[in-house]
Amino acid sequence: MNKDTNQFMAQINAYRMDGLGNNFIIIDRRLDNFELDKIKITNLSNKKAIPFDQLITIEKNDGKEYPIRIFNSDGIEVSACGNGVRCIAYLISQEKKEKRIKIKTNERVLFAEIVGEKNVKINMGKPKFSWNEIPLIQKMNTQEIIIDFLEKDYGLGFCVNVGNPHIIYFVDECTSIDIKELGSRVENYKFFPERINVTFAQVLDKKNIKVNVWERGAGLTKACGTAACATAVAASKKGLVGENSIIHFKDGNLQIDYKDEIFMTGPVSDIKKN
Repeated sequence: MNKDTNQFMAQINAYRMDGLGNNFIIIDRRLDNFELDKIKITNLSNKKAIPFDQLITIEKNDGKEYPIRIFNSDGIEVSACGNGVRCIAYLISQEKKEKRIKIKTNERVLFAEIVGEKNVKINMGKPKFSWNEIPLIQKMNTQEIIIDFLEKDYGLGFCVNVGNPHIIYFVDECTSIDIKELGSRVENYKFFPERINVTFAQVLDKKNIKVNVWERGAGLTKACGTAACATAVAASKKGLVGENSIIHFKDGNLQIDYKDEIFMTGPVSDIKKN
């Protein structure tokens, strides 16, 4: 860690955590007014001294809901991060000695429960399927999205919003796809005014799905909680799995239960104080 990064981190009350290899810097802003902006976040990301996919701040609260803000490594604020919320819930549960925590994003309130030593279950709420809720640039069938350079090899995409926008393609072999080449092109495609998260999913059987994920603003990622939720919802809607499925990432799995609302359960790491 270089001198500038050391000085920056010394100014803030910060933690490092991860969920299945999805890395986070968590900054507690409840006790100070330390200001963050896009330049500070991108500078920290570019130095790579502390690699992270998202930077999350815990904001001042005056009740039982804990407000957070979520920033991708490109400095852009986003509305959801499932693995990050699980980490925040665990951190606050350790502080408050409570099993149930309410986390407030700028899009919805999420209900978390500690269900094991380091296992956290989140009620992610209801998915959204309308074109203007995802959002798309114009009205179209959100379950049959045609992207010109993908249609021939990968068919049609399925779009859903689970707090943030996702497109999912179901393929025979997800890990053989060069997502570094395709991910950014899809993320920034003309249909998506707020960009989009991209998943290539491989259904293993009626309960298990393997995924390869490109996260908007962060790029190739080892894990993404909202991508797991979106994939499970899309697979269920298409009749590929039932109401309960396991989403397989490189370094572990997430359990997704979906009927009307989405429940996501999985492990978090130790809390590392900077």
